[in-house]
Amino acid sequence: MDKISQENIDLKMRLIEDFSNFEASLNGQSNEMIHNVRRDAIAYINENGFPTKKFEEWKYTNPANILKNDYVQAFTQPAGDLSGIDVTEVLAESNANVLVFVNGRYESSLSRIVSKGDGIFVGNLSEAYVAHKDLINSHFSKLAKNEKGAFTAMNTAFATDGAVVYAADNVQIPEIIRIINIADARTGTYLSQPRNIFIAGVNAKAMISEEFFTIGENPSLTNMITEVFCGRGSMLEHYKIQNDGANANHVGSTQIKQEADSHYSNTTISWGGNITRNNLQAVFAGNNTECHFFGLYLLSGRQHVDNHTLADHAMPNCYSNELYKGIIADRATGVFNGRIMVREDAQKTNAYQSNNCILLSDDAMNYSKPQLEIFADDVKCSHGATTGQLSDQEMFYLRSRGIPHDEARAMLLQAFAEDVIDTIKDEYLREKLDKKLIEILMSTR
Repeated sequence: MDKISQENIDLKMRLIEDFSNFEASLNGQSNEMIHNVRRDAIAYINENGFPTKKFEEWKYTNPANILKNDYVQAFTQPAGDLSGIDVTEVLAESNANVLVFVNGRYESSLSRIVSKGDGIFVGNLSEAYVAHKDLINSHFSKLAKNEKGAFTAMNTAFATDGAVVYAADNVQIPEIIRIINIADARTGTYLSQPRNIFIAGVNAKAMISEEFFTIGENPSLTNMITEVFCGRGSMLEHYKIQNDGANANHVGSTQIKQEADSHYSNTTISWGGNITRNNLQAVFAGNNTECHFFGLYLLSGRQHVDNHTLADHAMPNCYSNELYKGIIADRATGVFNGRIMVREDAQKTNAYQSNNCILLSDDAMNYSKPQLEIFADDVKCSHGATTGQLSDQEMFYLRSRGIPHDEARAMLLQAFAEDVIDTIKDEYLREKLDKKLIEILMSTR
């Protein structure tokens, strides 16, 4: 038996033991339906184990490098010292909801809820169990099923907390919901597994941003699942900003189901962390749905970011658009694996996909794998990928007008990245990201 296989078995057995202890700690105080789903998830892990680099879906990202640390389940540990956590900048924005999670645990003392009223719920999973038990039972693990893989099953088995956003039929949540996820790696090597559920009813509207930060230097792993339900005619803007520390790993899976005439947009910005894997999958379950996936990854050192997307066109007259851009320096690695599926009945589909990348060093790498699987004949679909370096002519033009080298390069890279930053409709977040983008570009060599 090779070393990787043994490590896989050891991890599986440790998780089974963790689950047994977790189950005992509940002492019967758990939602029966939810816990039956948890049991199915740990059974899946016991039967299938974890993927290796030999799996096609993990060809460019070795799961062993994510799982090699001896992580401790964060929810089994007492709450840490919150005095070193500062969210005053976000709270200063008076018209925003702020949900703060530290190692996957909701911290009400650092949070603020301003959107309240009939047909609105903004809070955490345990509160949602009480306020909307039937709603949670009808949505939990309906999209993020065990068959999605061992990381999904692991989250399901140990799901205890996360963010829940619910807008009932014909309800608009006017204030943005800001979800702040903090990996506290000051005192241990922790695994946190937040479970988010976002539900937009018929003609509902909401805007959600997720931001990820790290304090402390120990390795950490965030294994996150987000299930998104877009009802008929709904509109949901969703932003994910990954700004974790150098030893932080992240596996995030977002599963979306869209009903007829709905609109969903996702922008993922990755410029922090060690190893990051983003899985983003949308199923179009109704006519005339519209979906946008945007991504930007700025990598340096030995950072690794892997974006896997799937736009599943199951119904006719739907539109999807994907644009991912990468700026990669040093020995960092980017991956884009985008798949468009057009099923037999999905006539009149329009689906577009593009991955563009700039390499700033000879050792930087980007693997791009755009895919089209089309089983209908009346469609408009395209995909493409480019990887290159900054234009010498453009650099010469700026330098010839007295602009210093580093500033000229930052200007060109900013213009390249701005297509993605501009997709963020929230002015506060967009301005903050613009400043951060310039800061990173000026410091990148």
